Amino acid sequence: MSARAAGPGGDPSDIARRAEELRREIAHHNVLYHQLDEPEISDADYDQLVRQLRQIEADHPELVDISSPTQTVGAAPSPLFPPVQHRVPMMSLDNAFSIEELEAWVKRMDRFISGEVAYVCELKIDGVAISLLYENGELVRAATRGDGRVGEDVTANVATIDAVPKRLTVSSPPAEVEVRGEVYMPVPSFEELNRRQGEAGGRLFANPRNSAAGSLRQKDPKVTAERDLSVWAYEMVTVAGTAGAPARSYHHETLDYLRRAGLPVNPQITVLTSIDAVHDFCRHWEAHRHDLDYEIDGVVVKVDSLAQREELGHTSKAPRWAIAYKFPPEERTTLLRGIMVSIGKSGKATPFAQLEPVFVGGSTVGLATLHNEDQVRLKDVRPGDTVVVRKAGDVIPEVVGPVLSLRPKGLRPWRFPANCPSCGGPLVRLEGESDTFCTNLDCPGQRVQRVAHFGSRGAMDIEGLGEQTVIQLVNQGLVGDVGDIYALGADQLLGLEGFATTSVNNLLSAIEASKSRPLANLLVGLSIRHLGGAGSALLARALGHLDAILAAGPEEMEAVEGIGPTIARSVHEFFASERNRAVIDKLRTAGVNFAGPAAPEAPQVLAGKSIVVTGTLEGWSREQAEEAIISRGGKSPGSVSKSTTAVVVGTSPGAAKLTKAEQLGVPVVDEAAFARLLETGELP
Repeated sequence: MSARAAGPGGDPSDIARRAEELRREIAHHNVLYHQLDEPEISDADYDQLVRQLRQIEADHPELVDISSPTQTVGAAPSPLFPPVQHRVPMMSLDNAFSIEELEAWVKRMDRFISGEVAYVCELKIDGVAISLLYENGELVRAATRGDGRVGEDVTANVATIDAVPKRLTVSSPPAEVEVRGEVYMPVPSFEELNRRQGEAGGRLFANPRNSAAGSLRQKDPKVTAERDLSVWAYEMVTVAGTAGAPARSYHHETLDYLRRAGLPVNPQITVLTSIDAVHDFCRHWEAHRHDLDYEIDGVVVKVDSLAQREELGHTSKAPRWAIAYKFPPEERTTLLRGIMVSIGKSGKATPFAQLEPVFVGGSTVGLATLHNEDQVRLKDVRPGDTVVVRKAGDVIPEVVGPVLSLRPKGLRPWRFPANCPSCGGPLVRLEGESDTFCTNLDCPGQRVQRVAHFGSRGAMDIEGLGEQTVIQLVNQGLVGDVGDIYALGADQLLGLEGFATTSVNNLLSAIEASKSRPLANLLVGLSIRHLGGAGSALLARALGHLDAILAAGPEEMEAVEGIGPTIARSVHEFFASERNRAVIDKLRTAGVNFAGPAAPEAPQVLAGKSIVVTGTLEGWSREQAEEAIISRGGKSPGSVSKSTTAVVVGTSPGAAKLTKAEQLGVPVVDEAAFARLLETGELP
């Protein structure tokens, strides 16, 4: 992919050649994306190409071509499906990549309309545009957008989607109405589909949008029926003079009609009366996009008044009354320089990618996880490949897969190393597992990670004991295990790089303060395989002291609600090791707290109940609310299920949890009702 740009200056023939080069490149990617569902580059990289071409055409109007991708929509429909002529073209949307560009759109509209403007803000679903034609209330045809004028007839496939009503539920449906929407695949369904594909040795889909498009364009509708597709409806088109067409003056009235007609309309759609409120809506969903169980890549902002829309009109490819505010990209393409292996605190060997640095998900990424040997094999990524990299929010960057059409000839498949890159010992893959381990407990790579994890915030929270400091301590022979941390003195630390009197005193104070951390934090810090924060809290609360855990057998630990046989066996085996017992003795001598929380004093009014908390509460932090539930005998899971007793909602709640609660009929309560629930165990 070329990254050259042409400005207003420069040789005219070079600029014209660059414009033609960009047109060919964009057209090539349009076919891959819209027809073949096999994109070579990310949406962000594609947008960058289009913006370059737009800039050239804006600076040199004589170069504008009516067949340019900037003047057309999508791509020609695939010959695999019968063509469908859209009676009203399915246009695309102009994009805004910043709040400033959004404001510029508002100012442009001022040239065409006057008076107050209300906006309808809709989540921009990352799926496939669809047209649903109903005649006298019956679904008669479904078509993709295609090039905006001619799409593909996918009626048989869409008929397998449960969310698409076969008949409208209004009493007097119009003689003819076209509903437009977006077909998508929920994220959990996408992950399950890729899991099945991987087990069968089939092709892995790059993202939910790619999987939705591929599933919708199956020649055999039975295959589509096996994929969990859904749809959100967002627009209605009626031909002038159509009998029974609903009277409406505003877009939000259209959405209300679609809901009454039985079509799924996204519950997050909001009518706002100021551009500042639109800004807030965009920022909110940019921050909370991963609260949903489907993918969004922006917000669509539309003028609500249909009369004002008529005044605004449209360009050759997009309406002037709507714009797509695009979130920062979470997927980009870049060069895979190499594949290395890191050794974790438990000896787990994890492959990771060394990348040509690329800006994605709000930061510059140079490294990305490849998870394990099986994932590298399934994705078939090789050093020298152009790869798609994904970073969603705070999630660790990962390599999605290679762009096979750009693979240089002669690249060999990567092989997992036989020996540990840290100690040189053998790497062993356990039977029945996907993970590979270094079995040398004295491996310096493991030692560094175990000690660094012990001092991390989720464990003993020793500020100043970061990985670089730990590497120095291990390399100098000052720390061999976590028990040695408490034997460190000022004279030893002063010899380390970057340590002066103040930093030494701060670290020693942090080490001393860590001695009083709760027992659950200590259990987390010991890096016991399979035992996380929730299991540590359950064991600490149930058994009350580290000595009781040391003395317990697997059966006794398994009797603790929430502790399964795998965790129980792993904890028992950890403390049965003489090496680990020696570490515990060091911690005991240092005065580290071994006592668990006192027996709960609160009445156990929530015994057997499961309470989910979402959003920000005024009277409790999230941790305090969960502790209040647990101390009264209840559970506080992170997701809503059929067994959930109630969902407590604060400000800015997770949309996916609320939607799930509504689907399952789980009661939703406010903070005041939560207080009564904690006191009485009863819902209002």
